[in-house]
Amino acid sequence: MLFSVSGLRFPRVSPVYRYRASSFNGASTSCSLSLLLKKHHFSRRIFIEKSSSYSAFSSLTVAASKKVLDPGGQGDASSPMTDQLESPSTISDDPQVIPNVDSEGMEDDKKIEVEEQESFPSVFANNDEEAHAEEPSVPLHRNASTEKSEAKPRSIPPPGAGQKIYEIDSLLLGFRDHIDYRCLCTVIAYLHYSRLARGTWRSMLGEELQFLIGKYSENVKKMYAQYKKIRKEIDKYEGGLEVFSRGYEKLGFTRSETGITYREWAPGAKSAALIGDFNNWNPSADTMSQNEFGVWEIFLPNTADGSPAIPHGSRVKIRMETRSGVKDSIPAWIKFSVQAPGEIPYSGIYYDPPEEEKYVFKHPHPKRPKSLRIYESHVGMSSTEPVINTYANFRDKVLPRIKRLGYNAVQIMAIQEHSYYASFGYHVTNFFAPSSRFGTPDDLKSLIDRAHELGLLVLMDIVHSHASNNVLDGLNMFDGTDAHYFHSGSKGHHWMWDSLLFNYGSWEVLRFLLSNARWWLEEYKFDGFRFDGVTSMMYTHHGLQVAFTGNYNEYFGYATDVDAVVYLMLVNDMIHGLYPEAVTIGEDVSGMPTFCLPVQDGGVGFDYRLHMAVADKWIELLKKRDEDWKMGDIVYTLVNRRWLEKCVVYAESHDQALVGDKTIAFWLMDKDMYDFMSLDRPSTPLIDRGIALHKMIRLITMGLGGEGYLNFMGNEFGHPEWIDFPRGEQHLPSGKVIPGNNFSYDKCRRRFDLGDANYLRYKGMQQFDQAMQHVEAKYGFMTSKHQYISRKDEGERVIVFERGNLVFVFNFHWHESYCGYRVGCSKPGKYKIVLDSDDLLFGGFNRLNHDVEFFSTEGWYDNRPRSLLVYAPNRTAVVYALVEDEPKATGNLQLTKNVKNC
Repeated sequence: MLFSVSGLRFPRVSPVYRYRASSFNGASTSCSLSLLLKKHHFSRRIFIEKSSSYSAFSSLTVAASKKVLDPGGQGDASSPMTDQLESPSTISDDPQVIPNVDSEGMEDDKKIEVEEQESFPSVFANNDEEAHAEEPSVPLHRNASTEKSEAKPRSIPPPGAGQKIYEIDSLLLGFRDHIDYRCLCTVIAYLHYSRLARGTWRSMLGEELQFLIGKYSENVKKMYAQYKKIRKEIDKYEGGLEVFSRGYEKLGFTRSETGITYREWAPGAKSAALIGDFNNWNPSADTMSQNEFGVWEIFLPNTADGSPAIPHGSRVKIRMETRSGVKDSIPAWIKFSVQAPGEIPYSGIYYDPPEEEKYVFKHPHPKRPKSLRIYESHVGMSSTEPVINTYANFRDKVLPRIKRLGYNAVQIMAIQEHSYYASFGYHVTNFFAPSSRFGTPDDLKSLIDRAHELGLLVLMDIVHSHASNNVLDGLNMFDGTDAHYFHSGSKGHHWMWDSLLFNYGSWEVLRFLLSNARWWLEEYKFDGFRFDGVTSMMYTHHGLQVAFTGNYNEYFGYATDVDAVVYLMLVNDMIHGLYPEAVTIGEDVSGMPTFCLPVQDGGVGFDYRLHMAVADKWIELLKKRDEDWKMGDIVYTLVNRRWLEKCVVYAESHDQALVGDKTIAFWLMDKDMYDFMSLDRPSTPLIDRGIALHKMIRLITMGLGGEGYLNFMGNEFGHPEWIDFPRGEQHLPSGKVIPGNNFSYDKCRRRFDLGDANYLRYKGMQQFDQAMQHVEAKYGFMTSKHQYISRKDEGERVIVFERGNLVFVFNFHWHESYCGYRVGCSKPGKYKIVLDSDDLLFGGFNRLNHDVEFFSTEGWYDNRPRSLLVYAPNRTAVVYALVEDEPKATGNLQLTKNVKNC
């Protein structure tokens, strides 16, 4: 049963998540490439180091007598480094704020000042010495075996040398058309997008390179110096990043053999008390004491019979007297929260089930695949019925489907608790709690374990870019001040999203967010994250009403939020140091240089960048006539990314599916989808065009757009209509009323039955997407180093390119088909068709013979040493694979065997 309240209203949020900014366009007028030659190789192996400053609490638990409130129902109201570390730097007098390199100082030539200081007041500086005598110190470890854990303590490598901008070897200046990346250890800044052009990967080098390196390298170095400074302070005062990122073992509720300790950082509160079901909500029963760092604490010993003072499943809150009045809040580090019957705000739940009820993981993490094929999903809307789906149903019904479709990773949205369902999970209220709408924390663990059993990575869509502005069940005004976890005043408010912005310069905010990322990896075994809204984090203008032009001042100038970038470096360093196989993907539209460079080399540290411009380009083209599509424009957008910077590309994601927008299928076929998708009715020109282009768009996006691919659930078969979360009317301060949908779930579900139905045309589109995933799994073309575009013909509307041992041929012409069409190829031998969008199985017209073998002929064509003769029907995409057998015939013999209707 899910707790709900009829007619509940929350503060207005914008469910449509979009930047008012154009993506980086790589204008050639300001192009340049900056190189970093890596001086030393660095091993990311975690070295053994046991911290002496950490004293954790016992993880032993005692069976509780009461059951947890039952969520998940169907209703809802809403190598060692060679460089020595720098000397300890000056620390701010404010113990909660980290000193930073001022963003406004990024443009001058001043050096970062470094001074000595004796000590730094940490929240837990003396806690271990003052801990309750009756609490034994039993550390929490990742492994079940204490002996094994003690044998392999974990730590994180120290900062590397960072940016060392060397003078470019004059010999390299001659290689304007091609740089052999095997000769370069690392490419930094990649300060301009290189292009997959007509010849090879082109990288711009020249006299301007020296100028740009000299002008901006100091700014990059300053940012990295700030990261090193914070890392060293964490090492000195917190026992290292490995310990610092385990804040959940100190703050919030922790359990020992003798009782429960609850701690909360709330420096603005005048008094605090723990209240809940366990003490009949009596604020005088369990008052808390505060230390000099603003941390409130209480220890609750076990009852006389040895059971915990707070039974498992009890509702809990913290009551604080603040300058704004008395306030009941959900603990900031709560691990579970629910909306109880008859209550509007959520309540925190003390979640500590008996050992025999706790889920135990049975399957290891899958090996990280070379290329990512990601299925973006939302548990709540994954049912075919108009209800909120559960973790259990998603585990049993959706995960096998994802595996069958050929994806190797599932990205799950809306995991962190969010009181407003229609926010799509992006207005988080309880950062450490999995959403109770879908089930219990153990249900989520079971889902992830099942995914691992199927060989699927599980990526979490994590939100650290902002937070809900809810006061009653979120972090807003938690201790009575607006500057607790967030910036104060307008600086802490995101005007477009109507949400709050973290103060990444605060020491305790760093502890909170770093620990949050680690909690999901450690406790739930997620395999990595997609970090939401990274552009908003990295710039003080949040990417709003800004057109990124590629001017480097946009990245390293006054608008750069250094504190936020340093946090991203810290969290990536922590993740990759402790979990080398984990994946991090950043949602950045700006084109920030060094974004996917390892932190140890001075980068931000992400593994992948989301290639966000591609989806916008497709929508732009779909609003035009076919005659106005430019092949060069399509290619340019797909390949407009940095050399050696891995990108996850998508033709459309959840953003394009939201109400107010349209999916690609709906742009293409519109209202005809309602009446002409059944195979027992004649098709229409609009349907034929739509199905053909839907397949072509998805294949060329995967084939040319990145090293990873993402699809939002249901779009693989052209899911009709849009996503509209249940919602009521919204009354704006201006008096305007935004109509709701009467809290309907009809368009907040996924009609997987449409893609499975043998009598509907959706199935052919789904089978094509499935075949596309399996071709990539077999040939690995997304991560192949051999990539070449040989043709972008604006007259014939043909695009031809090679990736790996595959040749892709796209004919976007609306009526012209080409017999005996010659396409260039690099390798000699025999080729065969491995994917054909015109296959009858995929809803095509079956114009190609798949039994035909294609033999290369010698001779340069389209700057390729060899060529093939093929048939290219209109609005088709065909993939040819090199067969390793020796050629048995010569080129022209295959023509009459191939063409059925030529």
